[in-house]
Amino acid sequence: MFPIKKTYVTRKYLIIQKPTALNTRTKRVTRPSFDPVPPFIKRTTSSAPPPKNTQKKKKKKKKSNMALSVAMVAPSPSPVFSPSRITLSRRNSSSETLRSDGLPSSPSLLRFQKQPIGLRASASSDSGAVASEGVSGVLKRKRPSRIDIPAQKVVFDPATAKGPQEVEVETGRFAVCCKKGRRREAIEDRHSAVVDVDGDPKQAFFGVFDGHRGAKAAVFAAENLSKNIMCELMKGEGDNIEEAVKNGYLATDSKFLKEGTMGGTCCVTALILNEHLIVSNAGDCRAVVSRGGVAEALTSDHRPSREDEKERIESLGGYVDFCHGTWRVQGSLGVSRAIGDSQLKQWVIAEPETKIFRIQPETEFLILASDGLWDKVSNQEAVDIVHPFCVNSGSTSLLSACRKLTEISRTRGSVDDTTVMVIRLRHFI
Repeated sequence: MFPIKKTYVTRKYLIIQKPTALNTRTKRVTRPSFDPVPPFIKRTTSSAPPPKNTQKKKKKKKKSNMALSVAMVAPSPSPVFSPSRITLSRRNSSSETLRSDGLPSSPSLLRFQKQPIGLRASASSDSGAVASEGVSGVLKRKRPSRIDIPAQKVVFDPATAKGPQEVEVETGRFAVCCKKGRRREAIEDRHSAVVDVDGDPKQAFFGVFDGHRGAKAAVFAAENLSKNIMCELMKGEGDNIEEAVKNGYLATDSKFLKEGTMGGTCCVTALILNEHLIVSNAGDCRAVVSRGGVAEALTSDHRPSREDEKERIESLGGYVDFCHGTWRVQGSLGVSRAIGDSQLKQWVIAEPETKIFRIQPETEFLILASDGLWDKVSNQEAVDIVHPFCVNSGSTSLLSACRKLTEISRTRGSVDDTTVMVIRLRHFI
């Protein structure tokens, strides 16, 4: 009779051992096709399963193999830090030193050793030769010096402002309110009001000036434009008032350019003379008159988006480009006419457009304002807001109307300086 077969079950595989007399190999019972044996599992060649104690010993022995630290020379120094060697460790039973001219056969077995301070050279006997070549002491990262960038304030602090934050003037004939925008440190808008010209209460000059790239041009125009216009009128060269106003604008521009100061200003002016209203503008400041509660724009904004202005600029060798949300001359300035702007004077002219008409009883008031208002409030809406204040005879009613218009502009998101001037025209007839 044949001896009894011995059967052992090792993990997932059934091992059947035949009698030694037959001298046959150990057979392995394969698993079904739905669970094939992984190819990396080797067949068991021993006649009996290994004892559990030996498996534990092998595991402990495998764990007892100390991690071997190896050094690798960096092929090219980094611009941030350039350590001469990088310490790596590999868990394997055999020691292996990694240099720049070779890589280990199993890179997945490599891991970085985390050191508390820097990368230290290992004191292992196998890596001592490598460490003695160039690694000594502590390998520290060479970091660039720290750059401290101060936080920039998004909203301007009024406590550090230069100049007033708000300007208000009121009389029985006119009122003006000027408020600083949120994106500037100081008000760049200016206004001018000259009443009782030559001692005549029926003659006056009013102006609103919106400076850009500083307030110097606006200040200069507010102080000199009225004088230059009056000087041209007193020359008496013909009865062409429009030509006199034009020459006054050009003279102011020429004198400002001679000072060599940067920046410019948009202008809108109203000259009341012999019951006539002469309104002129250069830039995007606007004049709106109320005729029985109906708004009528007396000026047209000078912007590069206007077809005639664009053609004029291009005919002079310039160009108009759309950038930062608006059309700009030479990709820089958002208005096509202004006093100043020496660097763009070839295309940005100071010549105004003028309109003259006789003041009638139905012409109630005139609004002069910078684009800080007109970008957020329409012509008719502005007239509707001012009209009830102008009908009342209170001394502060016009100023209240100016305040309300500036507040509406700010609540609608205007960040620009806003200047509003309201003039009662019935006082000049």
